[in-house]
Amino acid sequence: MKKVTNDFKDILIYTFTSGATILLFLFLLVLSDFNFWFALLGSILIGTIFYYQRGKNGSVPRKNSMKLKKLTPEKEAFYQSKGLSREETQFFRETMNTAKYQIIKIEKNMDSTGKLKAIEHRNNVVRVSKALFKEITKDPQRLHVVDKFLYVHLPSLMELTDKYVEIDRHAAKSKATYDILDQSAETIDEMSQMIVEDYVRFMSDDIEDMELEVELAKRTINKDNGNTNNLDEEL
Repeated sequence: MKKVTNDFKDILIYTFTSGATILLFLFLLVLSDFNFWFALLGSILIGTIFYYQRGKNGSVPRKNSMKLKKLTPEKEAFYQSKGLSREETQFFRETMNTAKYQIIKIEKNMDSTGKLKAIEHRNNVVRVSKALFKEITKDPQRLHVVDKFLYVHLPSLMELTDKYVEIDRHAAKSKATYDILDQSAETIDEMSQMIVEDYVRFMSDDIEDMELEVELAKRTINKDNGNTNNLDEEL
């Protein structure tokens, strides 16, 4: 039941942060005879299809990436020792390179406003994301275990924080604007907690008390002395 609830949350977040489903909603609402609720349900339905299709294909939005560094002989030998073929190694490095870009962007966004700084201080999501990134690079054959982190939670958090920062910079804000910012902050906070849970799940195969493990993970990551800051050497 909890898994179904989490999947539904992920679907809603993906639906309302994906440009394609937002455009579909506007199309159904403005250019057709559907009312608001029909347009909303139609968008969620299409968003659900896109969400599961993206997870099935393991696709990564390449535009949210940076130039991939040349593979060193040492790293090539490492990937071979883990049983990865050349194609699998290339896919893994491209996937993680995209994740690196998204983490760096999230870190910049989190440091842009007081509200986002408070969310980061409460959840340590940037440090947790960097720590999970490094753990994945140590164990590349387990990439499938973190598909939600890589393909849903991380890109969604980047898009949500991008939009929050953009709206927060508006010179004049109405009550509706402040309401949107408050709602966005709540969603960013929830998404940050999901990423912490992603880290805990990856690090433990048998979790009896998720809340305790999550809190322990946040405290442990918070005491890090900068060892997770540099992601450049991992690929």
